[in-house]
Order: sequence, then structure tokens, then C-alpha cells
Amino acid sequence: MILGSMPGKESLRQNQYYAHPQNAFWKIMGELIGAHPDLPYAQRLAILKSSGIALWDVLASCEREGSLDADIRAETANDFSAFFARHARLNAVFFNGGKAEQSFQKWVSDKRALPPLVFQRLPSTSPTHARIPYTDKLQAWRTALAC
Repeated sequence: MILGSMPGKESLRQNQYYAHPQNAFWKIMGELIGAHPDLPYAQRLAILKSSGIALWDVLASCEREGSLDADIRAETANDFSAFFARHARLNAVFFNGGKAEQSFQKWVSDKRALPPLVFQRLPSTSPTHARIPYTDKLQAWRTALAC
């Protein structure tokens, strides 16, 4: 499972995860599993699903002007206890960046109640995190998803 924090403006407008054209998520997924950004969105989602990858957000709602994670306030988390109970075969959770991981740590308070899972933060695919070269992001994602 890959968790983001909350979709940005363009993703919300298009009703698609990682819809901003400069976000590297679909480019990375294209290189790793064939879910290339030029494919129709439904086809990219089908490829993720057939590869055993789910997408979701840590936050069910928040207030934010714009798309920056740093501007998120008034957070409400998704119900992870119920989600993990319904998806017992899940074995790993990857956070797409630091805000997703921080929000998960903040809102999912009783981690002892969670099933034994691998939790790992990966470099954000957001264009605001351009200080990490694409090749480094790709390698980090490749290594994580290979497990």
C-alpha cells in the first residue's frame, strides 16, 4: 500500500491520484510496473491493482489553500484500524513523503493494534521536493517495492 497525505488541487480537480503533470509518481510507476503516465488513468490503476499495490491517503479531510503539505491544517485521519482489519493480506505500507508518515504517526495512536507490517517512508514524488534527483527517487522506490 502506498499512502499519500492528501491530494493536491490538481488531483482533486481531476479526481485522480498524482494528477499534477510534474509529480513523478506515475513516471516512477511506469518504469517499475508499466503504469506509464500516458496511459488512461483507469488502466494505470488496474496495473497497480494487478501488481498488488493499493493507493490511499492518510487524511480523510483537511483544510489547505493550494497543494503544499506544509499548509495542511485541521486534519482528520482515515480509519486505519478498520482498513487493516478488512485487508489482512497487506504486508507493507509505504509513505509517499514525510507528511504522510508524520500524519500517520500522529493519528494512528495505537500501533500495537495494527497487524505486523513493514512501514517505510519513501522520497516524495511531489514536484516541490526537487532537491532529490529523480534517479535517486526511482532507486528508492524500486528497492522498496521489490520487497
